[in-house]
Amino acid sequence: MKKYFLLLLLISSSIFAQESIDINQLNWLPNSHSFWVNSQGNVVVYDVDKLNQNKTILTQEQLQKSGFTGEIEQLVWNQNKTKVLVYTNSKKVWRANTKGDYWFFDLATGKGKQLGTSLEKSSLMFAKFSNDNENVAYVSQHNIYLESLTTGKITPLTTDGTDKIINGTFDWVYEEELAARDGFRWSPDGKSISFWRVDASKTKFHLMINNTDALYPFTVPVEYPKAGEKPSSVKIGVIDMTSLKTNWLNIPGEPDNNYLVRMEWTNNQNVMVVQLNRLQNQASIYTCDAKSGAANLIYQEKSESWIDVFDISSGEYDVFPCQFVDNGKAFLWSSDADGWMHVYKISADGKKKELITTENFDAYYKAYNQETQSIYYIASPTDATQRYLYETNLNTKKTKRITPKEFEGTNRYRFSTDGKYAKHTNSSINRDFNTRLVALPSHKKIFPLTPDSFSAPDRNYSLEKFKVTTVDGIEMDGIMAKPLNFDPNKKYPVFFYVYGEPMASVANDEPDFYPYIAYLIPEGYIGIAMDNRGTPVLKGTKWRKSIYKNIGIVNTRDQAMAAKEVLKWKFIDNDRVAIHGWSGGGAVTLNLMFQYPEIYKTGIAVAAVTDQHFYDNIYTERYMGLPSENEATYIKASPVTHAKNLQGNLLYIHGTGDDNVHYKNAEVLINELVKYDKMFDLMIYPNRSHGIYEGEGTSKHLADTFMKYIRENSPPGAK
Repeated sequence: MKKYFLLLLLISSSIFAQESIDINQLNWLPNSHSFWVNSQGNVVVYDVDKLNQNKTILTQEQLQKSGFTGEIEQLVWNQNKTKVLVYTNSKKVWRANTKGDYWFFDLATGKGKQLGTSLEKSSLMFAKFSNDNENVAYVSQHNIYLESLTTGKITPLTTDGTDKIINGTFDWVYEEELAARDGFRWSPDGKSISFWRVDASKTKFHLMINNTDALYPFTVPVEYPKAGEKPSSVKIGVIDMTSLKTNWLNIPGEPDNNYLVRMEWTNNQNVMVVQLNRLQNQASIYTCDAKSGAANLIYQEKSESWIDVFDISSGEYDVFPCQFVDNGKAFLWSSDADGWMHVYKISADGKKKELITTENFDAYYKAYNQETQSIYYIASPTDATQRYLYETNLNTKKTKRITPKEFEGTNRYRFSTDGKYAKHTNSSINRDFNTRLVALPSHKKIFPLTPDSFSAPDRNYSLEKFKVTTVDGIEMDGIMAKPLNFDPNKKYPVFFYVYGEPMASVANDEPDFYPYIAYLIPEGYIGIAMDNRGTPVLKGTKWRKSIYKNIGIVNTRDQAMAAKEVLKWKFIDNDRVAIHGWSGGGAVTLNLMFQYPEIYKTGIAVAAVTDQHFYDNIYTERYMGLPSENEATYIKASPVTHAKNLQGNLLYIHGTGDDNVHYKNAEVLINELVKYDKMFDLMIYPNRSHGIYEGEGTSKHLADTFMKYIRENSPPGAK
């Protein structure tokens, strides 16, 4: 009886240990399938193979004894996972909180201390251990520093950092358009550091004006190269840790007319660099000798439009696009040059190129399991609104779908660093988000122990998918939201949500519609979201790149022609047609309101690019070419060109502190509408950024303003 009781206790304790895991907090450790979670201020580590066991490697008490203040925001591990850096007290740089404070902890002793104490508070960025665990390097105020973990001595590795000279991180445009934040790398032996140096001294400032935070207004400068302006000059240096001397890599091409997109050490001697030319239609891969600086071109690819070095819509930063395989004798590279995004294997010398994913559908690379030589990627062979995990073996080329059939819809995976496990999230318009840990390639569920839940989303409207074919023969996917009491014999106002550019899709098989519009659906609206050509859906190269040099033209027409098909439906009231978009979607909204006033009666555009010349060079030139070579299209594609055609109700919204799409866009548009005596409504939010969320009451005010305008100008309810 006693043994039975102990067995029950052991089993129940095991179950409790697993069920107490907050899977949404999961953070994978390096080179393993262990993960850590923050459990009430304690750092707890789990091994996926032994979820009934866990180890608290850092306690609240240990943190407090070290003088640690703040929240555990991120951990940085050394390679053998015996030491850790705790990141806290972070502050926003551009889009994210990438500067803050770091505390070092030796997990064997539990003792810790703050790093960089002689530097400005909350100024440290991207701290990383050397491979010998003796030092940590980090960036502060655009210089790279080395700190000895034994003596605490801080040594500057660069000394020329200023507002315009940026070492070890990037300027605004590299982060925004090339997903580059972390700007330095340790060599495998810890004897060198390679780093980016950005010279923005010739890049002009865009001056934002702050009128509210002081007695007198003051300017807020942002380095911002606009379309047609040369990029900042960028080069890569290698610092020798013994001599502290910097050797510069001799990569061909003018440093202010090319982009050094990615960089990684291949061994202790060589650095691999991926370069894009200014037009971003030629990618070159170099292996560079860290000592001599010599750069050897091993692979080059050209395109008639542009080249995506990484998945621009993934939201991931600093990911190196070349996965080394065959013990470093080859690497994986993704390209859509043959009409589909495919994975290739390229020999280290660049002389051999082999197609790995051979199916006629897009394959977006996600992970690699070295032991099984399995390549994992996301694909949508039959429905571009959905996402599924596929596997192709590097040797056999056998391809199979890994996501089981019962997980219809959108599937996202966050892989362990060894590619053996993943956090899997499934959802669709018919089921809510459901997250689990799975083993690969079997897709066997590891956690939680409870059965999978396929519950319907908790919402007060319904969703369904549809397709329309335009007069131009373009078939577009769409998502439609309806009120629960929908009556097909009555007519409803329709509210279109648009984005329409290469950075995002909107017709996705997911449980919720766009929030602001979703709030209104139950009152008696039909919500519609459709993806035009040029959006990053998995429909092949031709679909995605047909927008080349035609942003604002192809996407605008596709949306308008698709809307005309929707307006043929008997339950749509053609007199109550509203549209909304933000950022690129704001530009599409304006173009549709101005160019197709017979369709769209009411529009809300937020933070829109009103003139193609005003946005940054990397994004705009990637998709539109240089203004000097495509000026007529730049003018035709710009909403401000067509503002004189406004007939309906327009609400324009912008934040004056927007460092992405500058408030200048609003004022130029306002001038044009005034010039032609066009009546419109305007809501300006002082010092708010592109997301318009800062400041007490802002989000509620924006939502209330949004919904009030629609209710008044496109009244709800069936007729």
